[in-house]
Amino acid sequence: YVLCALPKMGFAGVNVTLPHKEHARRLVDRCDDAAVAIGAVNTIVIDTHGALAGRNTDAQGFWAHLVDASGRAEWSGARALLLGAGGAARAALWALRRAGVDVAIANRSGARAHALASEFAADAVAWPETPAALGGFDLLVNATSLGMAGQPPLAIDLSAMADTAVVYDLVYTPLATPLLHAAQARGLVAVDGLGMLIHQAAPAFAAWFGIVPAVDAAVRRHLMAALAP
Repeated sequence: YVLCALPKMGFAGVNVTLPHKEHARRLVDRCDDAAVAIGAVNTIVIDTHGALAGRNTDAQGFWAHLVDASGRAEWSGARALLLGAGGAARAALWALRRAGVDVAIANRSGARAHALASEFAADAVAWPETPAALGGFDLLVNATSLGMAGQPPLAIDLSAMADTAVVYDLVYTPLATPLLHAAQARGLVAVDGLGMLIHQAAPAFAAWFGIVPAVDAAVRRHLMAALAP
């Protein structure tokens, strides 16, 4: 395994991305409480003994960016529809449930949606029924790979959503996804995935190097330039 070779190569740690976050949870030597509860690891820290410590900073990054970008700090009692059932979806779901948000899950695999909903005391919505169900939600989160470069777009009709709703796409390549274009066309608050990437990276960097980096507009501009085609 690549992970087993990292201590010998002098790594302080690594980030894990889709579709490996749930599998990484089973490969590390130990996990923090968040990673255990979420069932996924996106940050691995290599300790002084060469052991692999799994952490989940996705949930923190997801929530911090939602609050920043939406301008709304209090979400208790709100309703969210979460698309996806992988590692990023699990982190978002955990963060939302901790904040008192009622969550429903839709996934192209209905069995996975129902299993995840059962695990986190959430509801499940059949994938074909997603557009019609949107009217009852304050927040739509795309935690699938749909809309990512090289993947099909997430084609969903947002007309049923309330004018005050927020649409949050965790995809950041491209930064302006078809889903976010549709949200902006409807006049909804559109939240991209780059902020989550930045906010989850800050605690990971601190764990590796003992330095808490700034999360500001300059970092975002730098990343946007790096990700530009």
